[in-house]
Amino acid sequence: MHVTIDEDGCVGAGQCALAAPEVFDQRDEDGIVVLLDETPAPHLHEATRAAATLCPALAIHLAE
Repeated sequence: MHVTIDEDGCVGAGQCALAAPEVFDQRDEDGIVVLLDETPAPHLHEATRAAATLCPALAIHLAE
């Protein structure tokens, strides 16, 4: 799995950081997503998929 994000599209909802905190975080100043791991380990794939699904801005893109 390879993860990319669209920072410009991010609305700072934080669902990704809640669903997969090992993969996503948020900037303190504006809440925009920060990608911590662009190639998460297999045990994180399910949570990463959930984060992408929960993103209201569809700013998380997965290539499997």
